[in-house]
Amino acid sequence: MVDDVTEGVELRDEDWYAEDLSGRTFRSCTFRDMDLTESSSSGATFESCTFENTRLNASRHSGTAFVACTFRRTSLFGAALEGCKLDGSVFVDCTLRPLTVTGGRWRGVTMRGARLAGLELDGVSLVEADLTEADLTGTSLRRCDLSRAALRGTSLAGADLRGATLDGTDLDRASLRDARMDLAGAVVLAERLGAVVEA
Repeated sequence: MVDDVTEGVELRDEDWYAEDLSGRTFRSCTFRDMDLTESSSSGATFESCTFENTRLNASRHSGTAFVACTFRRTSLFGAALEGCKLDGSVFVDCTLRPLTVTGGRWRGVTMRGARLAGLELDGVSLVEADLTEADLTGTSLRRCDLSRAALRGTSLAGADLRGATLDGTDLDRASLRDARMDLAGAVVLAERLGAVVEA
């Protein structure tokens, strides 16, 4: 067990299988080569933490904040994130499929080259997210706020963008083959491509 507030600690090679982290706060901590499989949290806070070579497989998190965290070579296979905040977090070479996501705020998250194909990210705030060259093929992004998101080289083939907010996104640099859009999204795309849309 750890104290409710843990700061500046490096944790390595520890087995926290099925650990309940609810209500705990971790600041500037490093989780390296950790087993957090089937762990759970409700209302926990991870601030400026690093997860490296760590297993979060089948873990469950509700209302938990991962703010300005770095996930490197970490697996979230089968994990569930419900109403979680990932603002400013960075994911590098992580396993993110399958992943169950219910709402949440992921403002400014960096997921360059991430494999997110086929996930349901409905209603997630992805404002200013960096999804450069990410694979979002067939991903459901209904009602997502993708304002000013970086989508250069991003695959959105077959993705569902109905109801998504697309203000300031660089859709013209993304692959949109067979993507589903509502009228508002189609107008944004047309204008980005230089068309003049008239009623």
